Amino acid sequence: MKEKTPLIISGSARGEGDTKLYLDLIFNSPYKRVINLLDFNICHYTYDAKYPTTDEFDKLVNEILKHDTIIFATPVYWYSMSGHMKILFDRFTDLVTIKKEVGRKLKGKSILLFAVGADPEIPEGFEIPFKLTAKYLDMKYKGYIYFNTQKDSLKEQKSDRVKQFLNKFP
Repeated sequence: MKEKTPLIISGSARGEGDTKLYLDLIFNSPYKRVINLLDFNICHYTYDAKYPTTDEFDKLVNEILKHDTIIFATPVYWYSMSGHMKILFDRFTDLVTIKKEVGRKLKGKSILLFAVGADPEIPEGFEIPFKLTAKYLDMKYKGYIYFNTQKDSLKEQKSDRVKQFLNKFP
């Protein structure tokens, strides 16, 4: 059964860091579903597709398939997504090679980017991996929201840009 609420996948290296703080602020509904990548053992991508039995990539993908909208939440680390998020994106390769039937089930899903960092603006090109991954997997990229931890107050949830972001999914 498909979930109407978005699935939020958080890739922060700190489970209780700024990314969680802003997610909790914006998504203050009890109906949200948040997955923290710190809670999953997702192995690095390998060309031979040999992963230990402790690898939980399939478990995460099964959760993704239950939702129509996926929000990738990541801090900005060195002008890019977090390492945890990058490992997940690298593993999407499995969904277009050895698990094509599963990868095809992503078609039509919507994705959004939720980024948090200290730079005044989101770094140039930051959203490109999200946009192009969505395009490659035949998903719909619906945009991003960025929070500058140095500037954006914790009262931000009432701003017009937050309302516009939240209107991008049911």
